Amino acid sequence: MLQSSGIEIVAEAESGTEMIELAQKLDWDVAISDYTMPGPSGLELIKELKRIHPRRPVLVLSMHPEEVYAIRVLKAGASGYISKELASEELIPAIRKAAGGGTYVSARLAERLASGLSSEFDKAPHDGLSDREYRVMGLLAAGNSISQIAPQLSVSASTVSTYRTRILKKLNVTSNAAIIRYAMEHKLAE
Repeated sequence: MLQSSGIEIVAEAESGTEMIELAQKLDWDVAISDYTMPGPSGLELIKELKRIHPRRPVLVLSMHPEEVYAIRVLKAGASGYISKELASEELIPAIRKAAGGGTYVSARLAERLASGLSSEFDKAPHDGLSDREYRVMGLLAAGNSISQIAPQLSVSASTVSTYRTRILKKLNVTSNAAIIRYAMEHKLAE
């Protein structure tokens, strides 16, 4: 499908680490990343790809709802966010838009932004989390323990514990179970 559209796939990666390695070795015009991959993923991966090649666009393809993740992804430097459910219709136009220097948003997200409904993103407690806190929240919501999260983020368990404390305070909850419940209610679970 992509080859017939004049778009060539130069590589595929199974993890964020592999994607970073390939981004350093290969010549590419647009990177397409899944939001949830093993290793660095999501916002961390976008930022690292943009650090390596600041002018090259990164698109995010995800199963997660755009109303939850798209704004955060765009703020991190991505050139677009495509929901996997709409990928068959939106992927080619998104690639072309990003390759041309633009930013791709779906018609649905553009409508929300234009009508001022984006303020609901700013009001949610999880929008006050730093990118690292947001990642830790997602990993906790997925059932990971502090000791499991630490090596994934290449930090100590006490650092993860500090992030957890900040998350509890910012979300106004008191336990990991409450974090899981909050994440599920807001469709944030990874």
